[in-house]
Amino acid sequence: MSHVVASTTEAPAPARRRQASSLPQLDPMYNVVLLDDDEHTYQYVIEMLCAIFGHAFETAYMMACEVDRSGRVVVYTAARDEASTKRDQIQAFGADPLLAGSGGSMDAVVEPAQVA
Repeated sequence: MSHVVASTTEAPAPARRRQASSLPQLDPMYNVVLLDDDEHTYQYVIEMLCAIFGHAFETAYMMACEVDRSGRVVVYTAARDEASTKRDQIQAFGADPLLAGSGGSMDAVVEPAQVA
């Protein structure tokens, strides 16, 4: 007669998850959205986007086309304070010297960025 020895080994305990509070919290991101108007030329928009954001000419041109076509375009994404500062820079850029009817700067808003 053979003797069978019962196994007393246990499955390893599942690894403990890190507490969510111990993980670093990332600041939420915000979009700077440029709004369309009829008081600024493409040249003005392109120059402003290059000056404030450092966008390449091609990127700024594509953004100018988009704001003209759809009425708005995201031009920058950052933490809230930086996004607000960039919005303020857009709103302080001044009138378009190439367009007699330009009464001042373009307008922009800051909106929460969509999380993918």
